Amino acid sequence: MKPGDALPALEIPITRTLVVAGAIASRDYQDVHHDAELARQKGSPDIFMNILTTNGLVGRYITDHFGPRAVLRSVAIRLGAPNHPGDTMVLTGAIEAVAGDTATVRVVGTNAIGRHVTGTVTVTLPAGEAG
Repeated sequence: MKPGDALPALEIPITRTLVVAGAIASRDYQDVHHDAELARQKGSPDIFMNILTTNGLVGRYITDHFGPRAVLRSVAIRLGAPNHPGDTMVLTGAIEAVAGDTATVRVVGTNAIGRHVTGTVTVTLPAGEAG
């Protein structure tokens, strides 16, 4: 693990079920995350994913790569283009810095209309697993 190392891409199909389930699981009952008609009345072409679901998927991306014993120390993200059902979000990442058993990873998630999420994740690996 060294600065500049790229993580493999992860493609996540954005389904209506994923959007709604993520909103319910995070107790975000805003209508734009589950009611397509009300979302359209508010100017969106369809329902869209909430930030907490995106945050969870970014965390999953990191732990899928570093393993289940990795500890997320911080996740700092910013949303851009919304994730709508029928699209695919592709997460990519690169290690920016390494200090002992801790790495900072730059993450970008894109979909058909642009960048959905950008941010950094700080992750610590158990002793002896930092490679």
